[in-house]
Amino acid sequence: MTGSITDVAGILVGNHHRLDPDATLGTGWACGTTVVLVPPGTTGAVDVRGGAPGTRETDLLDPANSVRYVDAVVLTGGSAYGLAAADGVMGWLERHDRGVAMDGGLVPIVPAAVIFDLPVGGWACRPTAEFGAAAADAAGVEVPMGNVGAGVGARAGILKGGLGTASVTLEDIGVTVGAVVVVNAAGNVVDPRTGLPWMADLVAEWGLTPPPADQIAALQRREAEESPLNTTIAVVATDAALSKAACKRVAVAAQDGLARTTRPSHTPLDGDTVFALSTGAVEVAPASDTPAAMSPETRLATLVGTAAADCLATAVLAAVVAADTIAGVPSYRDLVPGAFTA
Repeated sequence: MTGSITDVAGILVGNHHRLDPDATLGTGWACGTTVVLVPPGTTGAVDVRGGAPGTRETDLLDPANSVRYVDAVVLTGGSAYGLAAADGVMGWLERHDRGVAMDGGLVPIVPAAVIFDLPVGGWACRPTAEFGAAAADAAGVEVPMGNVGAGVGARAGILKGGLGTASVTLEDIGVTVGAVVVVNAAGNVVDPRTGLPWMADLVAEWGLTPPPADQIAALQRREAEESPLNTTIAVVATDAALSKAACKRVAVAAQDGLARTTRPSHTPLDGDTVFALSTGAVEVAPASDTPAAMSPETRLATLVGTAAADCLATAVLAAVVAADTIAGVPSYRDLVPGAFTA
């Protein structure tokens, strides 16, 4: 599985970050923002796990609440300070006539989630509204991975984290599903006993091989180092027409992608947050064999949710494989190069 969340037609992704070439842990900029722009009429929902989330406008996405559509989703570094990046995206959307029409103006709907990356670049180095606006300006269909956008200051347990993306097309129903993720987990994405990712099918798909014993030992030495950094945040998207309630089920299912690739996940130190978006471009006809006890939309949400979990798992690995060592936080490729020699 390869591809990008922008394979879902109408979805655009933009990044803006600041990374000082000589940054060391706690000194120098290593932080950024990622924006997912969506076409008008996109429905959204969210699922939040773990004990330490940092979010904005997530209550609005509850299926019981009134506003159905979203205009963008912000994934950003900077902990709670970084939520300011969403202000810049709101301003950008207002200038582009996007938002809920009100008497006298527009109110763009911009949910957001943050990672805690302040110890990497330093507590004063965090995104502002200008980061959000610049990320929105840069939005397009190309999605670079690794140390870009909100992934610049991310860590994945004992390794450098980053930004990753993936997509899949469900050919039998003509639906595309994609994911973009910022991997900043408290848990590990690599098994310290083997030096390989937890998911055996991804190991085979990526052609990874068991590294030599000395590199596994290097991983195990780093395992003893506790990281204060936490929270993996993601957006999954589909062109299948889904309600807010169905999007919620997709977001819930997509969290399985994090649980499969990161151990432990959803901990009290994490605030794992997954947004689910439906552009509504593809109306899927009800399947004739849908069980009587299941609505057609429930079945569709199940199919999309399963694909979203697979996409998110692949995107997590893609983020870690693409990341480079910065600020003294080693990348997977640098610490365990033997895993990449076929």
